[in-house]
Amino acid sequence: MKKQIKLRTKILLLSSILVCISVLVSGLTMLVSVSASFEEEIGERAIAIARTIAQMDDIRNAVGRPNGEEVIQPIAERIRVSTNVDYIVILDMNRIRYSHPSESRIGQVFEGGDELAAFSELEYTSKAEGELGYAIRAFVPIMNEEGVEQVGVAVVGILSPTFQSLIQVYQKDLLISLYWGLIIGLAGAWLLANNVKKQTYQLEPYEIARLFEERSTMMETLDIGIIATDDQGKVTYMNRQAEKYTEISFAGELSIDTIFPQPWMTKDLFRKGKLTNKPINIRGTMYLISIHPLFVKDHYLGSLLTLKNRSEAEQLGEELTGVKSLVSALRAQNHEYMNKLHSIAGLIQLGNTEKALELIIDETSYEENTVQFMRDRIQNYGISGLLLGKRSLAKEAGVELCIDSNSYLTELMDGISAGDMITILGNLLNNAIEACTESGTKKVTCLLQGKSDYLYISVEDTGHGMTEEEQSRIFEHGYSSKGKEGRGIGLVLVKEIVDANNGRISVQSEKGRGTTVIIEIASLEKEGFS
Repeated sequence: MKKQIKLRTKILLLSSILVCISVLVSGLTMLVSVSASFEEEIGERAIAIARTIAQMDDIRNAVGRPNGEEVIQPIAERIRVSTNVDYIVILDMNRIRYSHPSESRIGQVFEGGDELAAFSELEYTSKAEGELGYAIRAFVPIMNEEGVEQVGVAVVGILSPTFQSLIQVYQKDLLISLYWGLIIGLAGAWLLANNVKKQTYQLEPYEIARLFEERSTMMETLDIGIIATDDQGKVTYMNRQAEKYTEISFAGELSIDTIFPQPWMTKDLFRKGKLTNKPINIRGTMYLISIHPLFVKDHYLGSLLTLKNRSEAEQLGEELTGVKSLVSALRAQNHEYMNKLHSIAGLIQLGNTEKALELIIDETSYEENTVQFMRDRIQNYGISGLLLGKRSLAKEAGVELCIDSNSYLTELMDGISAGDMITILGNLLNNAIEACTESGTKKVTCLLQGKSDYLYISVEDTGHGMTEEEQSRIFEHGYSSKGKEGRGIGLVLVKEIVDANNGRISVQSEKGRGTTVIIEIASLEKEGFS
């Protein structure tokens, strides 16, 4: 595997390079600025000297005259030496030199190329390459004593400093700046690198990238939908399973309200509450949703939502529930048949065989009729087993459980699983049987009618009934009129299933006269249901 460069090393190297480049660019910029300032200052100095020379009477009178160089050359050289300029050249109107640092050039024609405007009574400065190198040259016209006629031109040249010479002059300052810049930059880079490492839990960038890829792959391969939100309810992440369940493709701006328009999905629920496996209907399919608020140092950052397909999640639950119901039914029937067998055995011992035979026939006929009714009218073995088990359990408790002859279940309603049905019927029948154990008349009547687009359940008992206050609290989590620990959950689960499928649940009860619970759920397309 290729060795990775550590983050701290990268930051130090990058900072060093940036500091060096910054210092060098700043230094070069400074040298350019200094060079420009020097040239401006040199130009002003040169033109001031040229003006002084042009006003000298000896220069005026000698220029353009035969042997005038004998007068002008000594004066020009004396001024050149005293002012420390590089050259002073006096020209007549024919551009003939009357002075020059190199006397061999006196009497020759000046050919700088930038002197023409000076012969039109104009003064100016220019930068040009002469015999001695690049120089700042000042051109000032020389006028006669009356000042009405131009007789020549005074040229003062000062060599401009080269870039190399400026570097030599300022190289010490540049090196000092570079040194301290590197020291400060490296110190800042070290502090920055340590701070970054601290915030990333001492992880290197490639480790963070690998961790991110691993977590993303894990999220995408899970068989549950995962949705993450920020503190404003905006979706920040959705895995493929969540997109499949919600039929929404996450592509940036998306609010959680768009995915879940249910009124109970409030921001307070996301921020404060913790929801676990609450049924929710999404586009006609039941899911279990869980909400987990995310806090870092008591600061709310957002929420994590998980979605599980209820039918898939409850396949194993249905099996376990069916087994549990079957075990309960077998246990109850075992007690019941043991009592019957004891009665038959006693009758036989007493020699009353006819009575024993009658008891056997009656019991056999009743059971056969009940089982045949379940087989013909209830097209789900799990629910049939539940009803048979509850009937045996009620009989053992001395309660008569009557399955209404108008009951039928041709198929499970869309959105309602067998697990949902077992939860609803099991809890309602358990409550009804328990309510009758202490009453005089012990009877529970159950009416079940269901098909693909409709479900109707009615459970009526002759138990002790409820007061209005008790009725108003029966759907509160943890509330139970029996006051036993661990109770008060069954009806909450029933109501969640009914609400998730847009159904209705009504309770009619009178103290001392019993209770009737009616549940009605229909598809939205079913006519007459609203």
